[in-house]
Amino acid sequence: MTTEEVLDLFRESGALLEGHFILSSGLRSPVFLQKARVFMHPAKAEKLCRALAAKIREAGYGDVSQIVSPAVGGIIPGYETARHMSVPAIYTERVNGVFELRRGFELAPGEKVIVVEDIVSTGVSIRECIEAIRKTGANVVAAACLIDRSGGEADVGVPLVSLVQYKVSAYPADALPPELAAIPAVKPGSRGLT
Repeated sequence: MTTEEVLDLFRESGALLEGHFILSSGLRSPVFLQKARVFMHPAKAEKLCRALAAKIREAGYGDVSQIVSPAVGGIIPGYETARHMSVPAIYTERVNGVFELRRGFELAPGEKVIVVEDIVSTGVSIRECIEAIRKTGANVVAAACLIDRSGGEADVGVPLVSLVQYKVSAYPADALPPELAAIPAVKPGSRGLT
């Protein structure tokens, strides 16, 4: 899928928002990708994740035994991508602010896995998920996301496969451009949920 095809799915779903947004990373942006609005449409989620699974295989990372995602945002794309790769999907959850496997999810030492996330801005969630996985002894061969809004700049600690790269400006709260500073900030993300 091209960047425009992906963004069109977001537009059709009312998921490409403009304004002043506080991202999960704490950075501020004039654009927010409300992926939940896309994921509420199974056919659209399926189309995106089928394409991501194909891109993961093309990048040489198709030989994994499980997909692991950070909750909350990564659960749906992780599951749907895993379905197209014919492997199980599990996820990490924050416990006292730190990702860990719960609900009986397990990884074996040496097991090859890939982390699947929805959207990457700074890569913090993926890095924290990888840290939890490495504690089990499993091997994270790569990470993947639907949209890399860093334009390839985010360092997640392993190779990152993105369905598309869509560079979106993001600023620290104390370095906003005047046009963004003039708009009240809204925090639509999920970071901070317990």
